[in-house]
Amino acid sequence: MRHIILAAGFVLVAGAALADPIEGLWQTQPDEGAFAHVMVAPCGGAYCGTISRTFRDGADYASPNLGRQIVIDMAPQGGGAYAGRVWRPSNDKVYAGKAAVAGDRMSLSGCIAGGLLCSSQTWVRVQ
Repeated sequence: MRHIILAAGFVLVAGAALADPIEGLWQTQPDEGAFAHVMVAPCGGAYCGTISRTFRDGADYASPNLGRQIVIDMAPQGGGAYAGRVWRPSNDKVYAGKAAVAGDRMSLSGCIAGGLLCSSQTWVRVQ
């Protein structure tokens, strides 16, 4: 029995160590007093992020964007960099996106003109 418990513990630790740096729960940068929690998880061969909670003025807010995918098909590029698409809720447009993860921070950008013009946010890991 002891061997089974040790083996199960090893699998859990190994699984956590193998998780991709972009996976997890992230808090968006506040915008006009509102922010969201986004759960990033594998989707196909890439990673996608879905809005799981929204907040306004420090309290839970029932945004119509709950459940919407904001990070779309982010594929690893190496060294904590990712490329895919991002959805911008304020204008309901999807942009070429890129992300860079360093520790508990992620810089997420939406770009136009082949990446010449980008708007970025810094997200913080919640879990």
